[in-house]
Amino acid sequence: MESWPSPLRPVIPGSPPALRLFDTAAGKVREVETGQVAGMYVCGITPYDATHLGHAATYVTFDLVNRALRDSGREVVYVQNVTDVDEPLLERAARDGVDWQDLAAQETALFRQDMAALRVLPPEHYHGVVDSIPYIVDVVARLLEAGTAYRLGVAEGTGADVYLDVTSTAGFGQVSGWSRAEMLEVFAERGGDPERPGKRDALDPLLWRAAREGEPCWDGGRVLGRGRPGWHIECTTIALTHLGMGFAIQGGGSDLVFPHHEMSAAQGTALTGQSPFATHYVHQAMVGLDGEKMSKSKGNLVLVSRLLADHVDPMAIRLALLRHHYRTDWEWTGADLTEAVRRLKRWRMAAAAPAGPPADSVIAALRSALSNDLDAAAAVDAVDRWADDVLDGSSAARPGAGTEVARAVDALLGVSLAG
Repeated sequence: MESWPSPLRPVIPGSPPALRLFDTAAGKVREVETGQVAGMYVCGITPYDATHLGHAATYVTFDLVNRALRDSGREVVYVQNVTDVDEPLLERAARDGVDWQDLAAQETALFRQDMAALRVLPPEHYHGVVDSIPYIVDVVARLLEAGTAYRLGVAEGTGADVYLDVTSTAGFGQVSGWSRAEMLEVFAERGGDPERPGKRDALDPLLWRAAREGEPCWDGGRVLGRGRPGWHIECTTIALTHLGMGFAIQGGGSDLVFPHHEMSAAQGTALTGQSPFATHYVHQAMVGLDGEKMSKSKGNLVLVSRLLADHVDPMAIRLALLRHHYRTDWEWTGADLTEAVRRLKRWRMAAAAPAGPPADSVIAALRSALSNDLDAAAAVDAVDRWADDVLDGSSAARPGAGTEVARAVDALLGVSLAG
């Protein structure tokens, strides 16, 4: 599966402090552990509707992480999936009377366009569930052979669903830190089936769903029979295929902490006998609208594509997102965009000035802010102060400073000041 074109990322002189991010599993801000090559896996979309600002906030956040790691001289291997076959997609296609594959292709293409417009660096490996099924079949078969997965017969046919036995997996619960009661409270609403008779444990996740009439299915070979993957196993498989165990960063929205990231890690440990699955878990907070979390299921969406169609500058959209810390829930209002449009105009005017205050201090402030748990709002404030000094003429000016600041803003914040 193709991702999207990569924007040019300027290289700027100097080096940043060590990147420190809040690790959900550790419950604290700590330095990201990585060698010269940093593996980052960010969970992708289920393509049954267009990209909303909650999605955009997540992918802009991890774009900042990507840029900060690259600024430190590291090579980043960025991996992202697309859940291009799953219940929400199938249900939306049936509701609208369209082919589920056409719907998935259409919305994935729109997502790529939105990411390109927002100047998000693309993943090196971008894979859908459908094109990963042969690998997933192999993984589920190995879990069955190891005895950490089991079959459960279905009434609808001769096949069997396959589940992971979470009680056989060392370390289950360490990603979220949740109690069993907390897990059970949300498991059903987040794709689980805790009430299904015959499961060894209510929290066991589905690995392979046996074929049902009217549902898409694939050949799972002699061991699995025809069917399709469960949700969590796709990310375990794609991450292990391209990154292996112990990669640097597992990322996504905070609603993925449990069950998705917990289960992905449990499956990786069950498969390899190793831990951790990832050394750092980073989660984007929720973006709301009208008092509720912005989500496709609720329909309370502000769509990136709609803003772009209304001729909103994508850099203003990105700047509006950068004003909010990634770990704080917030609610979108029209004032966010109004402020961002005004800010972008001032930044571009300042960058175009023939001279301005030296760039060194603002570049250092940008790096310091981002290294401090991705404090994008503080980074924006630093550029604001520099732009105010330029436009007010209150500081000593150096020719070409605007060009240097513009390159740094582009490299680190992903905001192009070419207007």
